[in-house]
Amino acid sequence: MDLASRKQKVLAAIVENYIETGEPVGSKTLLDQMDISVSSATIRNEMADLTNSGYLLQPHTSAGRIPSQMGYRFYIDNFLKPQSLNERIREYIDTNLEAKAKDPENILNTACKIISELTDLAAVTTAPSETDSRIMRIKFVQTGRHTAMAVIVTSTGMVKNRLFRCEYILNDEILSVFEKALNEKLAGFETAQLTQPVIQTIAASFGELSLLMPGFLTAIKEAAETLANVSTTVSGQIKLLFTPGIDFDTARNLVAFLSVEENISKLFENVGTGIHSIIGRENIVPQLFNSSVVATRYEIENRPAGVLAVMGPIRMNYKTVYSILEYTAGAVSEYLSEIIRI
Repeated sequence: MDLASRKQKVLAAIVENYIETGEPVGSKTLLDQMDISVSSATIRNEMADLTNSGYLLQPHTSAGRIPSQMGYRFYIDNFLKPQSLNERIREYIDTNLEAKAKDPENILNTACKIISELTDLAAVTTAPSETDSRIMRIKFVQTGRHTAMAVIVTSTGMVKNRLFRCEYILNDEILSVFEKALNEKLAGFETAQLTQPVIQTIAASFGELSLLMPGFLTAIKEAAETLANVSTTVSGQIKLLFTPGIDFDTARNLVAFLSVEENISKLFENVGTGIHSIIGRENIVPQLFNSSVVATRYEIENRPAGVLAVMGPIRMNYKTVYSILEYTAGAVSEYLSEIIRI
């Protein structure tokens, strides 16, 4: 093994040991755990070189080493690979998501709780951006003699609804006629373009029938307007106050950051496909300088949609977090895509 490879192996061993124990790692520990035949002095020299290069830190003069933020980054980029989850955990994720499989928002809320529970860290999910979404279908459900609910299903799998009232008595026949007529007009229409002038134009195209449609059209417009905001779900904030490897100030900053929905939307707006980690000062937000963020996008019909993420201390179990996010994102993608196909 050449020098460069040995240094990498030493660094990886220190990162993994420190994540597990939270204690500085010494040369004797490495010799006991690593499968290499070198002296303790050689290991100490490698550790000193890694420290001088900025990959390790030495908390005390006589202490072992701990990873720096740069050391974590090298480890994640070069050594980290998601592991297969055991059957029990996979079944737990699938069972809980399947119970919510007909409602996209419930799927995302449940996924957030599952991720937090399994990682013991704070978890975040965001709904798909509706910037380019289109109306897939519209449905009307009667709720009373004069009231009904307009339900919109979008191309991103989101379902939004609004209650409305009519001055006349509703029945299944009326709802069916309007449902068919409005689906013919609006199916495939961009939700962002459903403005008041557009609604008025659509109403006018129905002639005298439009006199019976104000409640229907207003409800559709209002339901579509709620899609403009990217909704987020956060779970497990309180866990941060009791998480090993995180001090109180860091936990408090994280909790404060997660309490503002706009913060979350901005943080994840540029997340691409695959799993990404943002370590410490790689974050542009000072509140997160001592934290790590691991995020991935789930897909709907093979198109990148919203985000699943974990936030916590830099000393988090990245292997576990990556594995849970990867599997959960796959399951969420499957269930949301299935809603679109129905």
